[in-house]
Amino acid sequence: MRQVSRVRVDAEPYPFEFNPAAVALLVIDMQRDFVEPGGFGEMLGNDVTPLRRAVAPTRRVLDAFRARGMTVIHTREGHLPDLSDLPSTKKARGRLKTGIGDTGPMGRVLIRGEPGHEIVPELAPAPGEPVIDKPGKGAFYATDLDLLLRERGIRSLIVAGVTTEVCVHTTVREANDRGFECLVLEDCVASYFPEFHEAGIRMIKAQGGIFGWVSSSAVLLRALADARAGSGAGESA
Repeated sequence: MRQVSRVRVDAEPYPFEFNPAAVALLVIDMQRDFVEPGGFGEMLGNDVTPLRRAVAPTRRVLDAFRARGMTVIHTREGHLPDLSDLPSTKKARGRLKTGIGDTGPMGRVLIRGEPGHEIVPELAPAPGEPVIDKPGKGAFYATDLDLLLRERGIRSLIVAGVTTEVCVHTTVREANDRGFECLVLEDCVASYFPEFHEAGIRMIKAQGGIFGWVSSSAVLLRALADARAGSGAGESA
């Protein structure tokens, strides 16, 4: 297989370039409890429709990465069944009738191993794709994500997932502080609150890309296709 040396993606505030051998698609918390009707997100009074809209474009990017043998990593927010990794402050927040650890329509809310904790079927991890289970909002806190990325020589992250202003934003900020370059795909991330999504996207690309870059799935897929075409007939999936 002939390797593509660099891929250049039109993005804001300026083009984002990455080495396909040193990039990972990071799909954040696309879990049933957040994305599907009847899950924890809807139990909190949210409309899950905006989150559902991010599933199809994320799947197209996921397929493209898999077809090219590029790294894919998934994350899930959740806690141990005994709640030993759940801070009391997080448990108490919101004064919810049904909160983390309580029984909901998809089993115990945000508990590892429960149906609601699983990633939606459309984006289910393929064999060999790492799944990072995290107790907090950021994917680097109390996880092996940093070690995993460095062991694989990953320097750039293509970011998808939910929600834009919480787990996506926290993870991108953490990644930026650790020296990773992040491209957030605007149509592959989502929030229950459109105004939060819009503000979150603007924050990422503000001040010359203070936390990272922003583009879309269509632009990324076109860049990948162009890079493959430019590499010659010797490249294969």
